[in-house]
Amino acid sequence: MVVSISHPLSFLIPLSQFEVIHESIVEICRTMAEETKNPGRDIPIGLIGSMVITTFLYCLLAITLCLMQPYQNIDIHAPFSMAFKSVGWNWAQYIVAAGALKGMTSVLLVGVVGQARYLTHISRTHMMPPWFSQVNDKTGTPVNATAVMSCATAIIALFTKLDILSNLLSISTLFIFMLVALALLVRRYYVSGETTIANRNKLIAFLLISLGSSIARATYWGLSKHGWIGYCITLPIWLLATIGLGYFVPHARNPKLWGVPLVPWLPSASIAINIFLLGSIDKKSFIRFGAWTGFLLVYYLFFGLHASYDTAKEFERGRGWKNIEEGSNGVYSKDAPIASGKEMVSK
Repeated sequence: MVVSISHPLSFLIPLSQFEVIHESIVEICRTMAEETKNPGRDIPIGLIGSMVITTFLYCLLAITLCLMQPYQNIDIHAPFSMAFKSVGWNWAQYIVAAGALKGMTSVLLVGVVGQARYLTHISRTHMMPPWFSQVNDKTGTPVNATAVMSCATAIIALFTKLDILSNLLSISTLFIFMLVALALLVRRYYVSGETTIANRNKLIAFLLISLGSSIARATYWGLSKHGWIGYCITLPIWLLATIGLGYFVPHARNPKLWGVPLVPWLPSASIAINIFLLGSIDKKSFIRFGAWTGFLLVYYLFFGLHASYDTAKEFERGRGWKNIEEGSNGVYSKDAPIASGKEMVSK
């Protein structure tokens, strides 16, 4: 969606791209969590450290770019190459192009690693053929899943326009992390059999109010070009819902080792921001996303749900999963650590 620069919140457009970058980093770190030696320590350090470094470098590059030329003259397709060319450093644009190529190659390789782990986890539950979960004895990596995902993504990228892929990446990333923040609130405030009916109903009411106000604000953002009254209405509603959740609903579960701080403010803000940024995406992307999501839901309800349930029952009878790095070609292993299996079942 193209938004006029005169829009009162037009400054959030570059921030939305920055958030997608941040969330992609978080997703990759979380995907590789199974291969860490001390998850309780390594995962927070990896997530926070990577985001701090990325934020610092992003801001440093943005400041440098704005010091080289006025922001109105920045070329959105090749900002640094054109900036160096504008100041007479024509030779520097080739260095920038080489660095960009190296960066994109690294991102692609990291993305393939994360996608292969996803496919490996899914196939362990038999929602996909178990062949994908086989781990090579020599390399200790899921070679089958990596090869298939690499070929599939390459074919899709070859025959699909870049703007379509980028919009689908944005909408799926924002939607998934909105659901993660929502699930965090539910997990923190609700435990089956322990949370009272009154607290459960208050939790549902506050979450619905927060979601409704966020959706209304995103809709207003997408339809209004110069207005601001809608924000003055929806923002206080979201604020009151978050305050009500924090003061009137007691925590049902607290993290034992490490957990998200400032609950419910951080998860609630994440929900509001992700839904708000969804309002900047075009209608066709929502249609594509909805069609693909509907297909996957049908597949899960009619096949995946039953397959994963049967696999969980197999695990309860004493059969587990091995970690990826252990290098077993079998899907199951009686000697596998119980923690890995429980983690997979809980997901």
